Amino acid sequence: MAQDLPASADEQSSVDASVDPYERARTICLTQLSFAPRSRAHLTSVLAKRNVPDDISEAVLDRLTEVGLIDDAEYAAMWVRSRQRAKGLSRRALRDELLRNGIDRDHIDEALTQIDDADELATARALVERKLGSVASLEFPAQVRRLVGMLARKGYSAQLAFDVVKQVLGATASAMTDHEQASAS
Repeated sequence: MAQDLPASADEQSSVDASVDPYERARTICLTQLSFAPRSRAHLTSVLAKRNVPDDISEAVLDRLTEVGLIDDAEYAAMWVRSRQRAKGLSRRALRDELLRNGIDRDHIDEALTQIDDADELATARALVERKLGSVASLEFPAQVRRLVGMLARKGYSAQLAFDVVKQVLGATASAMTDHEQASAS
């Protein structure tokens, strides 16, 4: 989940008791949103930590949602695109992260439709191929353990992890054997 940002000087000055609580809450939310998209749950948490009354918090968040500054469906879709591309996370891992971020299951399900089985398989394969160099000096069983473990930490099922590792290591072994045969000729 994104870090809560410290109160800026503008925010600090708006914390005065003389400031309208609605405007104070609005300023807090807009400051948070100026740095990165935020989920409604995240902003609710930030407002609660800053002792904004629930009724004011709800009114501000409703208004920001109404004008499109808070959009949990778009937030979930962006999160899935970003984290899947950058970290290679599986749909299961992405679902878990979004649930922890307070995103509604319907928004999560919709966002995860961006990734199909073929995408997930290709991503897992690319992760294994990228990691191959760092495990090449290890014995075969250790290579398998490391590669399968890496995929498991990214949320891939054991079956998919073993299948991908077996395919990649098999292709690597086959390519090495072909090279050795060509060298011997």
